[in-house]
Amino acid sequence: MSDTITPAIPAASTPPPRVGFVSLGCPKALTDSELILTQLSAEGYQTSKTFEGADLVIVNTCGFIDDAVKESLDTIGEALAENGKVIVTGCLGAKSAEDGGNLVRQIHPSVLAVTGPHATQEVMDAVHQHLPKPHDPFLDLVPGGFGVAGIKLTPRHYAYLKISEGCNHRCTFCIIPSMRGDLVSRPIGDVLKEAQALFEGGVKELLVISQDTSAYGVDVKYRTGFWDGKPVKTRMLELVQALGDLAEPYGAWVRLHYVYPYPSVDEVIPLMATGRVLPYLDVPFQHSHPDVLRRMKRPASGEKNLERIQRWREMCPDIVIRSTFIAGFPGETEAEFEHLLDFVREAQIDRAGCFAYSAIPGATANELPGMLPQEVRDERRARFMAVAEEVSVSKLQRRVGASMQVLVDSAPAMGRKGGRGRSYADAPEIDGVVHLLPPEKISKQLKVGEFTRARIVGTQGHDLVAVPV
Repeated sequence: MSDTITPAIPAASTPPPRVGFVSLGCPKALTDSELILTQLSAEGYQTSKTFEGADLVIVNTCGFIDDAVKESLDTIGEALAENGKVIVTGCLGAKSAEDGGNLVRQIHPSVLAVTGPHATQEVMDAVHQHLPKPHDPFLDLVPGGFGVAGIKLTPRHYAYLKISEGCNHRCTFCIIPSMRGDLVSRPIGDVLKEAQALFEGGVKELLVISQDTSAYGVDVKYRTGFWDGKPVKTRMLELVQALGDLAEPYGAWVRLHYVYPYPSVDEVIPLMATGRVLPYLDVPFQHSHPDVLRRMKRPASGEKNLERIQRWREMCPDIVIRSTFIAGFPGETEAEFEHLLDFVREAQIDRAGCFAYSAIPGATANELPGMLPQEVRDERRARFMAVAEEVSVSKLQRRVGASMQVLVDSAPAMGRKGGRGRSYADAPEIDGVVHLLPPEKISKQLKVGEFTRARIVGTQGHDLVAVPV
């Protein structure tokens, strides 16, 4: 962890969104317009003097007399013709047509939103939906923060992005749902807004986290949200596509964690093959034997996991798979444990962690028959880790001689004596690292939070050794 927090680095300035504004009617309507314009200005929007030069237009209408109604309707029509994106507020917005419907929507059905008078918040909500605000006037003043993303405790070049809270599964070894509740997905616009702020603040690696990343949006039935004025489905595929688009101009990485092996994950693998997101999946398999998985009440079937991994590797040969497993689960037989060891070998799991089963208070697995002695659980964990290390080290040795992009985490004296970093295969704090030797060229410098190319010259346990080039 970094010892100090420094202010975010300002990103290259982008033009603020522009809003055209027309205020019609009496002084009361004028004061409503002033409130809306004040809020727009506070949030970083600028006003446009022309309809054509605006990203959207707000028309504050009057509906008192026929001439005022006609003027308002004509102005809305003009704004639609010249701009196309119009929000209507004011007295006419509350006026009903003869059939009981809304008069404005009856005459101009293509308007984005219609509100009545003194409806500042409703107008701002509509603006946010179709033209996301550029900044928050309070959060932007937080020292060392990333705007709407707030303060982060990670080093400034990488950050975690939580996309949901809670979990719908009821795995027998887990008590997270009892503590955090069922799945609640964050609005996709909010997630992407935070990601944008992090990239603009200098983050070079975004780590997507949740209890179940694959289930993102299930709780809201994948409803359509809005980002940058465009509709986006609240679903993992669309989220990952959007994050890849956001990361590209910054040359940043997007890494996916806690991805359950549902069939829908297959749709994300092509994005990895084309480099839109890192070819890295953190998949919590927990076990391989179907009977153990049933006792665990895991949501994914063990029979198809090996086949699924093989298919992923066919689509993206560079993919790295990390996972976690439990050894010594209640009732686990020696044959079931051997099945797990065979799975790790055959699936060629790149990075694997293992826990000896622990009886967590409140977990229903504690009531299952066949609780194993602690020494058996510990012994199986040790055997698992020996096999996992054998597989991991073998895969690492195949990288010797290759050139890889490395994100620098540490570089004393500008890297003149070397440093430490990570490749796309290494998530911070849970995987290995790349030990960087002194650069071959005297002029070569290493900077924390920046990428360098490095030639892999050896391995060191779970780590790689490389020379910056």
